[in-house]
Amino acid sequence: MVLDRTVFYARGGGQPGDRGWLRWEDGAAAVTDTVRAGGVPVHVVEGDVPAPDAAVRGEIDWERRHLAMRIHTALHAMSGIVWRDYGAKTTGGNMEPPEARMDFELEHMSAAFGQEVEDKLNAALAQDHAVQVLFLPRDRALADPDLIRTKVNLIPEHVDPIRIIDIQGLDKQADGGTHVRSTAEVGEVRVIKTDSKGKGFKRIRIRLA
Repeated sequence: MVLDRTVFYARGGGQPGDRGWLRWEDGAAAVTDTVRAGGVPVHVVEGDVPAPDAAVRGEIDWERRHLAMRIHTALHAMSGIVWRDYGAKTTGGNMEPPEARMDFELEHMSAAFGQEVEDKLNAALAQDHAVQVLFLPRDRALADPDLIRTKVNLIPEHVDPIRIIDIQGLDKQADGGTHVRSTAEVGEVRVIKTDSKGKGFKRIRIRLA
């Protein structure tokens, strides 16, 4: 189903699509996923569908969405810490709430590295850094050294302005996903696994405690 506007997040950037329900005057359908096709959010539904142009009320699965928001903000915070303390760029990530993983350009990863990152991450989250959404003109975003390190230059040229998630004092990245309002809302996080995927390719997997 396609709506003229929606509260459902369409899968992308490593964040899963929202699930939930669509209800109308004489029916309802469960939304099992939200994807994007041709630039338009598409709701994958089970059950009946309403007539075209019907008025529909959408309700997301908030508990699942909030898990995604919390773990997503935790990933950004971890990215900022690994860059600040180890000089390593982020090369990728994916979320399966309440777990997620992030990849870094790290040459080495000791046995104690995961615990060290976990301790630093939880200390930073507890400091209650505000999470702000900004929209910057493309030329300003491309001139920002914090954004260059997260490869903002790879964003398609037609995207202008660029949406920025700024965890004040901790991390700033171009991002189109959903986040909580402050790092304190994330709660505690555990590093559950560290992997070496090759030279300069290290992976950290985290889980909401």
